[in-house]
Amino acid sequence: MGSVTIMDQLREAQAKVSQTAFRTLNSVVRPAVLAGAGNPLPIGGGVVVLEVTGRVSGKPRQVPLLTTRVGNRLVVSTVRSDSQWLKNIEADAQVVVHLFGKRRTGTASVNRGPLNTAVITLD
Repeated sequence: MGSVTIMDQLREAQAKVSQTAFRTLNSVVRPAVLAGAGNPLPIGGGVVVLEVTGRVSGKPRQVPLLTTRVGNRLVVSTVRSDSQWLKNIEADAQVVVHLFGKRRTGTASVNRGPLNTAVITLD
């Protein structure tokens, strides 16, 4: 078996710090966005809470994301290829988007590349 290098240890530590930072930020932002703060109008940008089903746990998972909205379509994106919400959408395309304090169901599709995007079509 190969030995663990210092670079491997640094990558692992960086991933843990990044995960902790995102969880902390999301725990502060999520309640305000769920209440409707910063949500996009029918045309424009803003923040939404995306709710997906955990592909392992089967439990609902919520994450606040910046989005661009045109009518009933929203686009969310990330440069991170390991984002759990992307992997969860790939496992189950049925999602919930919280807009102005209301739950809206929709279907999402993921496009992988340098900028990973999900296009959500609201029902």
